[in-house]
Amino acid sequence: MESFGITRIFSDKNGDTQFEDVRIPLQESGTIGFLSEAQKVGTIAFRKVAESYDYDFHNAQARQYIVLLDGSIEIETSLGDKRIFKSGEVLLVEDVSGKGHKTKNILPQIRSSIFITLE
Repeated sequence: MESFGITRIFSDKNGDTQFEDVRIPLQESGTIGFLSEAQKVGTIAFRKVAESYDYDFHNAQARQYIVLLDGSIEIETSLGDKRIFKSGEVLLVEDVSGKGHKTKNILPQIRSSIFITLE
C-alpha cells in the first residue's frame, strides 16, 4: 500500500516535546493517483519569515499541519533532539502545551510555509 510520510511533533505525558515519524495510508484513486482519507481542517494561513528567524522554545498555537514551501529549518525538542526539515516536507505540530520546541532557519533566505489548522 502507498503512504505519505510526515513528522509529528507532540508533547508526551511529562510535557516533553518529541518527534514521531508517521505514515498516512493512501488508496488507489485511478488516474488521479493515490489519496488519503479526507481530514477536517479549520483555517489556512500563509507565512514568510526572515532569513535570521531563530525562535526560542514555544508551543504550537493549534494542532496544525505545516507545509514547508522552501528553505530549510532545524527543530529542537525540549529533550535536545534536533532534526532538519527541507522544502516539500510536512509537519504535524501538536505540542500545544508542555515545554515546546525551538525553530530556526538553516539557509540564509526568506522562508515560506503554509499552516493548516485541524478541527
